[in-house]
Amino acid sequence: MARDYYGILGVAKDASEQEIKRAYRKKARELHPDVNPGEEERFKEVSAAYEVLSDPEKRRIVDAGGDPLAGAGAGAGGFGGFGGGGGGFGDVFEAFFGSGGAFGGGGGFGSGRGPRSRVQPGEPALVSLELDLAECASGVNKEITVDTAILCDVCTGSGANGDTKPVTCDTCHGAGEIQAVQRSFLGQVMTVRECPTCHGVGETIPDPCRKCGGDGRVRTRRTMTVRIPAGVESGMRVRLTGQGEVGPGGGPAGDLYVEVAERQHEIFMRDKDDLHCTLKVPMIDAALGGEIDIDPIIGDPVTVTIAPGTQPGQVVKLRGQGMPHVNSTVRGTLHVHLDVVVPSRLDNAQTEALKKLRADFGEQIEVVSTATAAGPGGLFSRLRNAFAGR
Repeated sequence: MARDYYGILGVAKDASEQEIKRAYRKKARELHPDVNPGEEERFKEVSAAYEVLSDPEKRRIVDAGGDPLAGAGAGAGGFGGFGGGGGGFGDVFEAFFGSGGAFGGGGGFGSGRGPRSRVQPGEPALVSLELDLAECASGVNKEITVDTAILCDVCTGSGANGDTKPVTCDTCHGAGEIQAVQRSFLGQVMTVRECPTCHGVGETIPDPCRKCGGDGRVRTRRTMTVRIPAGVESGMRVRLTGQGEVGPGGGPAGDLYVEVAERQHEIFMRDKDDLHCTLKVPMIDAALGGEIDIDPIIGDPVTVTIAPGTQPGQVVKLRGQGMPHVNSTVRGTLHVHLDVVVPSRLDNAQTEALKKLRADFGEQIEVVSTATAAGPGGLFSRLRNAFAGR
């Protein structure tokens, strides 16, 4: 009959890794023979239960109704790997104090890692690409140059010279890690750390490749073309799958990210999909009205109509004339801000003409009440709208 490993630790079957680890810590402290003599068998059971439930593969066996430790050379109490020999109970406490244990941030009972593969995936790479506003609006194909790592063409990633092969590390004997036993107030403590000779791989290359020095990859400069979609803006990234650095040992290449940096335009300011520009409107044109054609970032020229009686600070909105949204045909709005210009220098004839115009209008300078200023189109209303748009 399969053992109830969840019951031994006192956790539910859907317990998380952290819940299992906390339960193990608590019970191991209570039952350790140096702290609570006479509980050796229960301590073995708790340690074995943690070994099983902290290993995803063994836990799957338990969840399927099996027992991953059945017939594994069980010692006293029916649990294997904990009785006699070597460091006694101290080797269990590597899970608490060792570099790979439950207190050291690693993988649970014992190290359980073994040697890691020399072939590792490559790191992602990031390059910056500067574009002007028109290129961001229409999309563009750009050639970029990247300093990166590629597969060594001599050893094709093996890292070895010619037909030579890697050999088992003499320091760790292929384990990829070395163990050391230390004494503590709880007894013997086993620590585990990466082998300094093979760096955790378990193998060394006695005759490394002359070109890559055993790394399986070499540095080079590559040129490639990247397609930038329409509508991108500063900070957006285009992902090129598998175009980053080849990993150590000739591992699969990481991704390359191209980050857009948008240059400031001399006329238009951008706010996401909207564009803003300013027109200087002479006072006479503001009073009588007028028209002007402007070139948007993309497409044919558009006509901006200035209505008679236009006031300073008014905005003409041209929908669908802004920037395109990425991966969409929808475009934002072009906001044309009207800056009414009052002449500062007049000749005699102009001065007399304006005086006559003033007399014809019969208007005078007056103080405006706060109620009027706060109403639609009033100064306070315009200020409120200006601050709200920031």
